[in-house]
Amino acid sequence: MIPLRDKNPSRSTPVVTRGLIVLNAALFLYELSLGSAASDFMYSWGLVPARLPAALDLGGESLGWTGLTLVSSMFLHGGWPHLIGNMWYLWIFGDNVEDQFGAVPFLVFYLAAGVAASLLHAFTNLGSRVPTLGASGAIAGVLGAYAVMFPRARVYTLVPFFPFFQVIPLPAVLMLGVWFLFQFVAGAISASQGGAGGGVAWWAHIGGFVFGVVVTKITYPFRRRPESYAEVE
Repeated sequence: MIPLRDKNPSRSTPVVTRGLIVLNAALFLYELSLGSAASDFMYSWGLVPARLPAALDLGGESLGWTGLTLVSSMFLHGGWPHLIGNMWYLWIFGDNVEDQFGAVPFLVFYLAAGVAASLLHAFTNLGSRVPTLGASGAIAGVLGAYAVMFPRARVYTLVPFFPFFQVIPLPAVLMLGVWFLFQFVAGAISASQGGAGGGVAWWAHIGGFVFGVVVTKITYPFRRRPESYAEVE
């Protein structure tokens, strides 16, 4: 299932959401400009799970650098489909979550979700020396928050009915629930195969989404609630 848009107008300009999209796109273009040196750049600034145990033992500068890659890795992407897919989800769901959190708290939430997602991925793949890249863990946190805040909002979704596709308006809680179930099943299969996840950090997605749900459930009573707008249509 591919979300196309939601029927959930934001009441404020999503400055942070747009800024994150622009920043991710700009950094990806910089990666492309590096040519053959891009792989070394990604290895240096991506999250390499195997670095964590060594960093914890050494402490100091090594721990600080590894901690920095928990953040830097979420602004790097491995290709156009990776970038476009992530930014598409952020574009659809980020504006409403930012509207509810407020710009600065939303940015803190986004970064924290990304770090939480990266940590779960790292601790489920501690022996891996493959750099982890992408904003999907942080965006999964945004999806979790959206599911809590706007469970009945309509998300127009491209659904396969082989050999055809159909656009269906689904409640956000259903669409995002199916998305999370897919991530969980894929993550479980990956774990049963020793972490061979086909290059996808499934547990980062799971960790980010759960983080988003939990943090939003704790803090949402103190946020402004959406009015009875189009979410019930």
